Amino acid sequence: MVFSVKILDWYGKNKRDLPWRESTDPYRIWLSEIILQQTRVAQGTPYYLSFVKAFPKVTDLAKAKEETVLKLWQGLGYYSRARNLHTSAKMVVDDYGGEFPNTYEKLMTLKGVGDYTASAISSICFNERQAVVDGNVYRVLSRYFGIATAINSTEGIKYFKKLAQEVLHVSNVGDYNQGIMEFGAIQCTPKNPNCTNCPLQNGCIALKERKTDSLPVKLKKIKVKTRFFNYLVPFFVDKNGLKCTVIKQRTGKGIWQNLWEFPLLESEDEIDIKAIEKVYSEVLELKGQPTITLFNSDSVVHKLSHQHLFTKFWIIEIDNPIANAVPVSNLEKYPVPVLISTFMNAFKF
Repeated sequence: MVFSVKILDWYGKNKRDLPWRESTDPYRIWLSEIILQQTRVAQGTPYYLSFVKAFPKVTDLAKAKEETVLKLWQGLGYYSRARNLHTSAKMVVDDYGGEFPNTYEKLMTLKGVGDYTASAISSICFNERQAVVDGNVYRVLSRYFGIATAINSTEGIKYFKKLAQEVLHVSNVGDYNQGIMEFGAIQCTPKNPNCTNCPLQNGCIALKERKTDSLPVKLKKIKVKTRFFNYLVPFFVDKNGLKCTVIKQRTGKGIWQNLWEFPLLESEDEIDIKAIEKVYSEVLELKGQPTITLFNSDSVVHKLSHQHLFTKFWIIEIDNPIANAVPVSNLEKYPVPVLISTFMNAFKF
């Protein structure tokens, strides 16, 4: 029995019941694939269901405000995915008349859609002969064929794509692609793979040579940057008795683009209250002398893919109102990074 047939047979017996598998609608497959980039299925599924409920069709997503999309995405991280999702929905409507592109080449024109996503949509929805290559596929192929080429090297990316294309099932491309990804997710797992009950065990070179722990090979990650964030959280009561604060929208191309946060002072190292008292005016224009207290004595360490943020929240109590302040009761309407959301849930204004 050939490799692809074994994968398909295993998939038919073991595939998980996932909501996006109920349809071959390219909009829903695309939505699930974008959400599941850098995200586990268990975490991504509720987001998928929320998006489908809020935006049943790609035209609904295209019409939405970016702030609404970002708010629904809140907590998933890698927010460029949400912005690209919104942009691509508009492209489908404007450039393709609301009908999803039905080929790999056309799908590649959409913002945020690369080789993997285009291959997944074109094969699952249109049975185009395009092999998917994600982390699961890399792992299965490198172990089964005993390949030690680094999967994140230029050579490795090309080699594994070519190999994946060669071992595609003859006719049922969509199910095969889903099957090999599923196989890597629940059978040929990164740690403690279920080799004892594996249908591929007789031909698996990694199992034969006891290399399952060392394959696949991956080049070392780039150095993680350390940053120190100091959030200033203004707090006052306006003339109507409403508790108010100030939040600002992030701009530029860095992390959390277009999300909202409290006024931010970034420092080269951790700083104390004396330093805050000297520099708070750089981001906050206040009347009178504020009362400043530190909310968390130990920095909150928020880990991103290539950055670790050491964060402290400074409470700025003031007697006079600040321009462009918002009622605390309205904060839930704004899309914010999970770091800010966690603070707002912990701090009682």
